[in-house]
Amino acid sequence: MVYRRIRDLREDSDLKQITLAKYLNCSQVGYSQYELGKRHIPAEVLIKLADYYGTSIDYLLGRTDVKTPYPGTNGKT
Repeated sequence: MVYRRIRDLREDSDLKQITLAKYLNCSQVGYSQYELGKRHIPAEVLIKLADYYGTSIDYLLGRTDVKTPYPGTNGKT
């Protein structure tokens, strides 16, 4: 589920994989492997992606279909 969600969010935002790869400080190939499910997505990367898209990690993981982050969160740890 997470792989599809991060791809869909990127495509819905009209972003290229390289844009997210630079934000995450990884290669385009590495980011592509996240989207294809060929590479485990570390918690730190999930946090950065949730912050980038203004959503929750639970949304990225498919535990909820609500895109908005939880009340009281501001994307900072």
